[in-house]
Amino acid sequence: EEINEDYPVEIHEYLSTFENSIGAVDEMLKTMMSVSRNELLQKLDPLEQAKVDLVSAYTLNSMFWVYLATQGVNPKEHPVKQELERIRVYMNRVKEITDKKKAAKLDRGAASRFVKNALWEPKPKNASKVANKGKSK
Repeated sequence: EEINEDYPVEIHEYLSTFENSIGAVDEMLKTMMSVSRNELLQKLDPLEQAKVDLVSAYTLNSMFWVYLATQGVNPKEHPVKQELERIRVYMNRVKEITDKKKAAKLDRGAASRFVKNALWEPKPKNASKVANKGKSK
């Protein structure tokens, strides 16, 4: 690789990594943009559609955050910060819904039978006398 003299040598590795990351993002965006949004969303259930929309919004806002930083604007003082936080809240809600769907469901009938069979039941006093009378005859 050729080192440019316009910036300090110490940051060359960071800049190379950043350039590779930008290239990877560009490839992902090209892949995502190659399929129409309607075509993509038709194949997904509503929860998956919400995930795609949230990830898209978060990604675009994150890229805008980086753009602001490259322009010398402090993104922490820009409304994009509140937007990222708002999207993060919705992402957490979707995660809660997904986790609820994965949670085990209680089969009340099976639980009832399990508890009923596990409980100790005393035998009636008359039952043992009746059983003994039948044996002695």
